[in-house]
Amino acid sequence: MEFEVIQGDIAAQSADALVNAANTSLRMGSGVAGALKRAAGSGIDDEAVAKGPVELGGVATTDAYDLDAEYVVHAAAMPPGGESTAESIRDATRNALAEADALNCESVVLPAIGCGIAGYDFEDGIRIICEEIAAFDPESLTDVYLIAYDDEGFETMQRVADEVQA
Repeated sequence: MEFEVIQGDIAAQSADALVNAANTSLRMGSGVAGALKRAAGSGIDDEAVAKGPVELGGVATTDAYDLDAEYVVHAAAMPPGGESTAESIRDATRNALAEADALNCESVVLPAIGCGIAGYDFEDGIRIICEEIAAFDPESLTDVYLIAYDDEGFETMQRVADEVQA
């Protein structure tokens, strides 16, 4: 499916679902999880932890609380304190898309799952995520966005997305 690369703070986005780059415990710490937790307000971390742990590559869904979304899909590409792999990034991305689609979402925003604190090479991880989005066959999803926080990340994401969608 087609998708668009955007730049900004994921916690400030408006969509049916926002995807959290989680670990298998689903405890929300720093990075994307920290940004979502701060903006969502109290409750999201407790709800997420109560739904964990999940398998590596697995997902769990919570309410979005004070975020401008209906749901947060927590996609676990790494174990707590561990690192992500190509397989875990691929599975977490595919499962996050499938979960948003199963929830009848039309729009979803995904971060660079498994590419930050999880330690996977950014460009290689983005290529995996872009390939999974491009290959996904949705029922309800029509607007899929891959979000970069900074200029450098945006440029890399856009270049890789263009190559994958060419």
